[in-house]
Amino acid sequence: MFIIAGLGNPGAQYAGTRHNMGFDVIDRLVDQYRVPQDGVKFHALTGRTRIGSGTVLLMKPLTYMNLSGRAVREAVAFYKADPASELIVVSDDIDLEPGKIRIRKKGSAGGQNGLRNIIEQLGTDAFIRVRVGTGAKPAGWDLADWVLSRPDRETRALIDDAQERAAKACVMILTEGPDRAMNLFN
Repeated sequence: MFIIAGLGNPGAQYAGTRHNMGFDVIDRLVDQYRVPQDGVKFHALTGRTRIGSGTVLLMKPLTYMNLSGRAVREAVAFYKADPASELIVVSDDIDLEPGKIRIRKKGSAGGQNGLRNIIEQLGTDAFIRVRVGTGAKPAGWDLADWVLSRPDRETRALIDDAQERAAKACVMILTEGPDRAMNLFN
């Protein structure tokens, strides 16, 4: 069982914010593959589908960004998934310009608290991550205010394109492997 966890915050007040990149990418996959919702499992909205030759659990943790690790850990434990090869985490990244994505097979949280919590909960940083750029916070902005804000129309267009490519990258990771996806999308 492969698991794709998109990070974000639940609730209408967070929809469309920079911090909800992972939720938005999961929504694109749900739409593309017409994934029925399984309800709430592992403290997350979940749905299962087939992509390529494997079954995939799509999940949007309802634990809020900074506690995403609990939901991911429970799903990984339940399905006995190997995080290094069967887990993809999609998140926002303020160190990437809007419109950019970056795929890595392991690494630090890079200041992203949702990734930090997943690393803590799993006890490893060896899992595939797809990061979607939101751009650095402007001078004078509080970081929380920045990531919880909605981008302007021009930036939104760049982010929408990046989210589409991130969804395609997730599919390629599942069907052709992370190295192929890294070569094409990074």
